[in-house]
Amino acid sequence: MDLSFTPEEQAFREEVREFFRTALPERIREKLRAGHHITKEEQVEWQRILNRKGWAVPHWPVEWGGTGWDPVRQYIFREELMAAPAPEPLAFNAAMCGPVIIHFGSEEQKKRFLPRMANLDDWWCQGFSEPGSGSDLASLKTTARRDGDHYVVNGQKTWTTLAQHADWMFCLVRTDPAAKPQKGISFLLIDMKTPGITVRPIITIEGGHEVNEVFFDDVRVPAENLVGEENRGWDYAKFLLGNERVGIARVGASKERVRRIKRLASQSRHGNPPMIENARFREKLAALEVELKALEMTQMRVVANMATLEGKPDPASSILKIKGSEIQQALTELMVELAGPEAIPYQLHHDGEGRNEPAAAPEWALTAAPNFFNYRKVSIYGGSNEIQKNIISKQVLGL
Repeated sequence: MDLSFTPEEQAFREEVREFFRTALPERIREKLRAGHHITKEEQVEWQRILNRKGWAVPHWPVEWGGTGWDPVRQYIFREELMAAPAPEPLAFNAAMCGPVIIHFGSEEQKKRFLPRMANLDDWWCQGFSEPGSGSDLASLKTTARRDGDHYVVNGQKTWTTLAQHADWMFCLVRTDPAAKPQKGISFLLIDMKTPGITVRPIITIEGGHEVNEVFFDDVRVPAENLVGEENRGWDYAKFLLGNERVGIARVGASKERVRRIKRLASQSRHGNPPMIENARFREKLAALEVELKALEMTQMRVVANMATLEGKPDPASSILKIKGSEIQQALTELMVELAGPEAIPYQLHHDGEGRNEPAAAPEWALTAAPNFFNYRKVSIYGGSNEIQKNIISKQVLGL
């Protein structure tokens, strides 16, 4: 298998790189480089810039705003996007719910939702996990009872990322309590402004408000918002999660983080030798680079194989998810090691006159610990790494 890029693909890479260099607002780029989250308004601003270019949903069919790029060009686009660094199109819209509606939704649903998803006129969130139903997602208990032209939804979702911004939720609900767990689930599209929905924040360990609890109390959802067939939602969820896992590898983002660590480690701070001169630190960084190169080659093999899968996710995407998340977590750990004591947020120093003041530390150091704690989640969401190992054993190794 030839994994090298053709001259045409290299020229495409240069075109994409130049666009990101000139079109991405510099304030957004600098926020990402410093390890900060961008605002909802900045996410919308950037996605609309991409949409005007025709690049917001490059993997969608052309008729719904896609580019017609082959998997290799899509891979190059994502790699350059992360290297810029630039925000990815909102995953809930572009990578999760959009493809489900394209493959399983009605024509009316496609016309109603897809253009607004691409332009981020509607912000979507994911209603999958529940208390006690995360990795064992098929045990979910939120119910949807048919009542005439509506479903009446009752239950709770948790760890709902960015639900505080969301206009809509794609939600797994139990429509047949008597069926086997995987057989009685449906996929509903729920307007977050519907009466009976309550969103409560969950403040995470690093102090951020990224996830939420969502409660449903007799929420009436039009039956026309059912995607595909009733009780077939588990099939659609597996399709969605398989696509999500390829993106979770985030090879381009990890390559950019390695470059940043090298740059920062080469700087002398407080009169101390640069950390890059520390043999143990170099050894850790080199080992991660080797693992990252192996992950990149594996992802390229998955990309090269996509043409034979006819749009179906490759079970090998579970390998990408496991190793990609492990590398991301290890790189945040290296950033904390590089920052040293300055990674401690809100540390104080004595000013010599009886007063305590915030210690001066570079911005990248102050974000190192919060990012380290936040990235503990990447081996859990999208299907925990333990679940991915089960998928590999069954679908890849045939055990």
